Amino acid sequence: MRILILAVGQMRVSPEGVLTEDFLDRARKLGRNIGVAGIELEEIAVSKLGDVKRRKQDEAERLAARIPAGAEVAILDAAGKAMSSQAFAEWIGALRDRGAKHLVFVIGGPDGLVAPPGVRAGRSLAFGPQTWPHLLARAMLAEQIYRGMTILAGHPYHRA
Repeated sequence: MRILILAVGQMRVSPEGVLTEDFLDRARKLGRNIGVAGIELEEIAVSKLGDVKRRKQDEAERLAARIPAGAEVAILDAAGKAMSSQAFAEWIGALRDRGAKHLVFVIGGPDGLVAPPGVRAGRSLAFGPQTWPHLLARAMLAEQIYRGMTILAGHPYHRA
């Protein structure tokens, strides 16, 4: 299985970007041993359209074009469902075990996210009821992916 994080906006060099890449590198190394063939982060530019509704639709269409056919899709949304780290790891493990080829996490831009056209999200995830900065949400997601890999591998990083 391959994991893809699709995000609106460029991270550039930032503390959040360094942290995100650190956790993704750790997850990539550990994932190879437990059936996760790759973990990637792809960014699309924030839309330059003037109207917020049109901007969000433009971003959604460009995100949809990057989602592999048949992928399992999870959208990060403050109104989504929070999961414990253990449940998150078990969900990833179950997808891997049933033969899912792609798991895609979608993070919207500064104006939020509308559902990418033609894409049915199987999950809507939240990191609690707060609204988080998009760059920090990427770092938090990368950490949870790494933590999930450690749980699946029986590594001591996660201590419940």
